[in-house]
Amino acid sequence: GENGVDSRAIRVGTRRSQLARIQTDSVVTMLRELYPDLHFEIVAMSTTGDKILDTALSKIGEKSLFTKELENALERNEVDLVVHSLKDLPTCLPPGFTIGAVCKRENPFDAVVFHPKKCGKTLSLLPEKSVIGTSSLRRAAQLKKKFPHLEFRDIRGNLNTRLKKLDEKEDFSAIILAAAGLKRMGWENRIGQLLGPEDCLYAVGQGALAVEVRAKDQEILNMVSALHDADTVLCCIAERAFMKRLEGGCSVPVAVNTLLKDGQLYLTGAVYSLDGSDSLKETMQTGVSYPHQNEDGPNDDVQHVGITAKNVPGQAQEAAENLGVELASLLLSKGAKHILSVARQLNDA
Repeated sequence: GENGVDSRAIRVGTRRSQLARIQTDSVVTMLRELYPDLHFEIVAMSTTGDKILDTALSKIGEKSLFTKELENALERNEVDLVVHSLKDLPTCLPPGFTIGAVCKRENPFDAVVFHPKKCGKTLSLLPEKSVIGTSSLRRAAQLKKKFPHLEFRDIRGNLNTRLKKLDEKEDFSAIILAAAGLKRMGWENRIGQLLGPEDCLYAVGQGALAVEVRAKDQEILNMVSALHDADTVLCCIAERAFMKRLEGGCSVPVAVNTLLKDGQLYLTGAVYSLDGSDSLKETMQTGVSYPHQNEDGPNDDVQHVGITAKNVPGQAQEAAENLGVELASLLLSKGAKHILSVARQLNDA
């Protein structure tokens, strides 16, 4: 094509951190395999979240900490697509943007990395008052409740920085990180304990990579949509719809667990007070096996909580979104709003 996608370099925006680069490289590798004739170029940049390292994430109060600079570049046509961790993307994207692909999810659960001297331990075996590092209110709220003998303290920085802080000082007995990030970095051997759903529900979108594009850029949208993993899309639509209905951000403890089995999508969602003493948790399910209909025409760009997935049946996406909304409404009817607003006030204070 004279001025089509194939006659130019496709610029892919990413954060500068090592993990962000690894994630972006993995997406570009998939795109190169699908489109061997195209030329992809990676453009790395720093974001607010990468620069402000002395403040807890939940205190900065900025929804799009790790995404804004990348979106600005997308808006200015300096890049054509951007790779994010899906859990960094707010449930309401700025107008003009969409998530054009959600890649197959890596393990979504949290993992415990122990100080070298505490190797072979589990959280329950750590001595009284051991200090655990985590920058996540969601993780701290759930684990404080389950392991009341432990203390939780804030730790910031990218994965490399946090592991360095853990290993080189005696401040922390362990830190909690997403298993997916450790796996992608090739540090799976550092996982001392994997936290299952009975210990700690995960963050909305955790473990999945998202490709954000300009909503009107049909060529790029069509190109990246080949990366969609249908099961991951449905799980993440349900999770994001749950979060959006609750109006949860990173300043309140909201957690989920999804399972897609035999055409049924199961969503467990929970909200917590900051210390974990107060919580609400429920599970709901819905059927999502629908045939794919050719939905060409004016409906082909329907977004579900910011995701455009043409190759996933529209009715299934709708069912997933409704599931998230209904589960959130159930929790709200049981008093979730009070728990969350107290958590937000305490955190802001």
